[in-house]
Amino acid sequence: MKATAFIKPGKVEVQDVEKPKIEKSTDAIIHVLRACVCGSDLWWFRGISDREKNSLVGHEAIGIVDEVGSEVTEVKKGDFVIAPFTHGCGHCAACLAGFDGDCMNKEEGGNGGYQGEYLRFTNANWALVKVPGSPKDYSDETINSLLTLADVMATGYHAASSAEVKEGDTVVVMGDGAVGLCGVISAKLRGAKRIIAMSRHEDRQKLALDFGATDIIAERGDEAVQKVMELTDGGADAVLECVGTEQSVDTAVKVGRPGAIVGRVGIPQNPEMNTNNLFFKNIGLRGGIASVTTDDREILLDAVLKGEINPGKVFTKRFALEDIQKAYEAMDKREAIKSLVIISEG
Repeated sequence: MKATAFIKPGKVEVQDVEKPKIEKSTDAIIHVLRACVCGSDLWWFRGISDREKNSLVGHEAIGIVDEVGSEVTEVKKGDFVIAPFTHGCGHCAACLAGFDGDCMNKEEGGNGGYQGEYLRFTNANWALVKVPGSPKDYSDETINSLLTLADVMATGYHAASSAEVKEGDTVVVMGDGAVGLCGVISAKLRGAKRIIAMSRHEDRQKLALDFGATDIIAERGDEAVQKVMELTDGGADAVLECVGTEQSVDTAVKVGRPGAIVGRVGIPQNPEMNTNNLFFKNIGLRGGIASVTTDDREILLDAVLKGEINPGKVFTKRFALEDIQKAYEAMDKREAIKSLVIISEG
């Protein structure tokens, strides 16, 4: 089969590799239809983090079940599924509490090749999210939105749920990447009345407004804090931190009103944080790895199928698998908000 492999910083390529096989009774083999490039993939693409040469890459996909292990009873061959990156088991303390991103029985994601023709998916019985019907039952637009439920939409929603966004709230969203934009969708889905998107890129500002943002702030740092205070008369009820940089986290804390909660899903880029700012404003800080399977099943899948949300709009460029290098470059150069990769038509 063909799958994307990491070669060196700035370089990926499609290689011919062996098709994965069932290795454990809890595995499934997925024939991947669509995948995508994540902002976190750019860490190793840019050389910020290390990765083994020739390792297969990608962690977001939708596809058709090709084969299942003997203990997999919830899905069967031919089922249309979302393949989350989280691989929760469904029965440990973390999964039962709704935090399958922190599954205590998590296994590596099989062959790791979400950006390839086939994927060995571990903990398949509970973690896979079954979509009713088949791909031919859905529009191209809906299929793209279903793909976001493998990670980016669920991660944006995790920021909103961690921040306990509720009806009538004023929310600030830090970050205008795909996760931040999905955070805007999530804040609106949970009933926020005012959504302030922090963005300095015109294309992303337009999409944020389309998704439900009521205000845009392009400034950063102290200027951004001042702007939020002017708009809110004291700060936001909830803040979604979808970047992970030191400045973004610092600003997120400062724009919250006393008693606000920051929902943090941006991958931390600095191991240190001044928690005194939290203390002196009674601000809460929650968040982490998304609860993909849990939130997909409880709210997000239904919201997509009913047309209540359309997160697939974050895919602003699409590529064939053989053009995967261009898909990464488009993300790296900010020419695409998120790159869609068409692996197979069915």
